[in-house]
Amino acid sequence: MTDDAFIAALPKAELHLHIEGSLEPELMFALAERNRITIPFGSVEQVRAAYEFSNLQDFLDIYYRGADVLRTEEDFRDLALAYFDRAAADNVRHAEIFFDPQTHTDRGIPFGVMAEGLLTGMAQAEATHGVTSRLILCFLRHLDEGAAFATLREAEPWIERIAAVGLDSSELGHPPSKFARVFDAAAALGLKRVAHAGEEGPPEYVREALDLLHIDRLDHGNRSLEDPALVERLVEEEMTLTVCPLSNLKLCVVDDVAKHPIRRMLDLGLKATINSDDPAYFGGYVNDNFHAIAPLVMREQLRTLARNSFAGSFLCEADKARHIAAVNACP
Repeated sequence: MTDDAFIAALPKAELHLHIEGSLEPELMFALAERNRITIPFGSVEQVRAAYEFSNLQDFLDIYYRGADVLRTEEDFRDLALAYFDRAAADNVRHAEIFFDPQTHTDRGIPFGVMAEGLLTGMAQAEATHGVTSRLILCFLRHLDEGAAFATLREAEPWIERIAAVGLDSSELGHPPSKFARVFDAAAALGLKRVAHAGEEGPPEYVREALDLLHIDRLDHGNRSLEDPALVERLVEEEMTLTVCPLSNLKLCVVDDVAKHPIRRMLDLGLKATINSDDPAYFGGYVNDNFHAIAPLVMREQLRTLARNSFAGSFLCEADKARHIAAVNACP
């Protein structure tokens, strides 16, 4: 079996996916037309041409403009369904998806519109494809603590259907410590905690996420490799890292995918996983990311990455074991 065929057959979980970042240009145009919204692009080709970034902030500027077409429950449902169609085609069996409420509530979209739309899409995707999923509420770190607390309060009617809180958006200048009290409040509500750290920010941000946010999973974490003691701690604590190779390339975290540190991460014993982050913007879904790093790792390390994705998920232990058995059985 070729690596391509092996990757296609390999069961996977996706643990780092921003649902707004799966908004393909075709759907952006369709929703703009449905909602009678003017967007600053004349064609799908113009949108794709704009997807050239030199850093995280360049990406975020266009990301937030694209999200403006999302207005109704139907829009959020369709967004979720489009992602799960692609994920199922890549043999994703389980996905834990981020959403950014503040991106929408700041535009006047009620929290319930996005929550109900996404949850409906997730349920329909499970019925259609058998792909299970969890929802992760992310706080925008460039906004203040008060805004994050307000968002957490807005989420309370849906809290039983939200698995975790996360932290995303502009990392530099917005350390995890800024949100320690909000994460404590989320923990008190029974929510798991994850956070973007060590993508553009320094290793110290990873330490803050561990020590102050008490995260259950680390999103990105690339710059942890600069600190051997931190790497040793992550290995000892069996912390899952949700690594996004094509995102790292597109946002210039690495300048060549051939130089991506995924092999080093695995060789050091880090529990890395492979994810697509914002696939509509970064040019690839989960299997595309596996294909990108396949030349850098051994076949059994591809299997390890898939195993890690289920082991690091928020599924129950029985479901984890069932999926891991399927990974092990993949020829």
